[in-house]
Amino acid sequence: MLKPENSTITIFGASGDLTHRKLIPALYHLFEANKLADDFAILGVSRTEFSDEEYREKLRQLLVKHEKTQPELVDEFFKHVYYQAVDTANAPDYEKIKTRLEELEYLHSTHGNVLYYLSTPPSLYGVIPECLAAHGLTKEGHGWKRLVVEKPFGYDLESAILLDAQIHNFFEEQQIYRIDHYLGKETVQNLLVLRFSNGLFEPLWNRNYIEYVEITGAEALGVEERGGYYDGSGAMRDMFQNHILQVLAMVAMESPAVINADSLRNEVAKVLQSLHPLNPETIEENLVLGQYTSSKVRGIEQAGYRQEKGVNPESRTETYMALRLQIDNWRWSGVPFYVRTGKRLPTRVTEIVIHFKRTPHPVFSQNAPENKLIIRVQPDEGIVMSFGLKQPGAGFKAQEVAMDFHYEDLGETTLLSGYERLLLDALNGDASLFTRSDAVQACWKFVQPILDYKAGLDAKLHGYACGTWGPKAADELMEKEGRAWRFPCKNLTNTDYCEL
Repeated sequence: MLKPENSTITIFGASGDLTHRKLIPALYHLFEANKLADDFAILGVSRTEFSDEEYREKLRQLLVKHEKTQPELVDEFFKHVYYQAVDTANAPDYEKIKTRLEELEYLHSTHGNVLYYLSTPPSLYGVIPECLAAHGLTKEGHGWKRLVVEKPFGYDLESAILLDAQIHNFFEEQQIYRIDHYLGKETVQNLLVLRFSNGLFEPLWNRNYIEYVEITGAEALGVEERGGYYDGSGAMRDMFQNHILQVLAMVAMESPAVINADSLRNEVAKVLQSLHPLNPETIEENLVLGQYTSSKVRGIEQAGYRQEKGVNPESRTETYMALRLQIDNWRWSGVPFYVRTGKRLPTRVTEIVIHFKRTPHPVFSQNAPENKLIIRVQPDEGIVMSFGLKQPGAGFKAQEVAMDFHYEDLGETTLLSGYERLLLDALNGDASLFTRSDAVQACWKFVQPILDYKAGLDAKLHGYACGTWGPKAADELMEKEGRAWRFPCKNLTNTDYCEL
């Protein structure tokens, strides 16, 4: 991969948790791997008053405490880090940012190239571009200007359309990078290579051979210290509307004509626009919402959601959702997709399971095990394929066997984290793995009937104990069609039981 051009990476919300935990470590690891530009600057912007040295020292302590580092490279890295305190909602204050960017251009030969990263509350997503534009900091006459926006991109369809219009007043679409760190994961990207480069899979990847698809995005943790934010969001907005639907699009999309941002994102948008609309009158037949309740997990008492800090004691916010959906196009017509996501489940895991149809032969299909392809996104990234072989001894009874691949088996390969990969792509101007405006709106359009249902007084909310795989109603969603969820382990394996 080509190294990026020299630039200034300007992080709004530079004293926040995301900057400390994800952005600075990602940039340091890219620097350590010699993947950043030959010269660059990182300018932290926030309300808190720090000098450059105070800010560097704070970040240095956190980086060394939580990451594996090389002392001499840490010192060199922080020579590129600077800080500017401003009131991010006050346009006149942005004159200070303009002055610092000019100074850093001189010191680090950035040629006017700037990547703005909004690691801020969503309420500032429309404000910051307007304030930058007031000082001419969005124009590309002198160097490129790019804007990276964290999720959530909107709160519902109406707010997403409004926010999109606000940002487009000051930035062109090709300047905007809506980041979803799931799409930076190696295994998600590998879906495209697995599908489209293998004659073994591509002819089978359709309604003629696939019975159904399930996608799981599970978290073992609760809301932690994010109770106040999560209570206004829930699993639907926090995970499903962005992460899960983007992964689904990668599973279901058609092959792009060429490998570039426009072609890839065209195919993603087509899938999301083909999602079968949810009928408000029948939504309960396909949707299960749940909320975790207190329970002992491995002998330790876990609080229920309503007992978490910052959560309304009478909250109706869902921490779990399962949904049966369909895609109205030639490839997938009639194939159900079952998706689920939740907190306080038995383990942290994201995976896709492709369930293939049984053979039509009455003798061999009677006792044959199911053929399935398990694609693990995280953790223990890899792929397992299960199929049937003859049991030793008399007769032709089949037993299930598996072939597996784990990314860790590629011993000499260093995988970039999601944030590392996406930051590098944004610096290189590659928008392939970033969400486009039409795809964002297609997701919200599909999800809006669920949001409307949730807001109603009759919306069903099922309890489930911490450490279980969700409400019983979610199992019934599959069982009524003669199917069952796979219960994945922490480690990638094809088994009905494991110790988590």
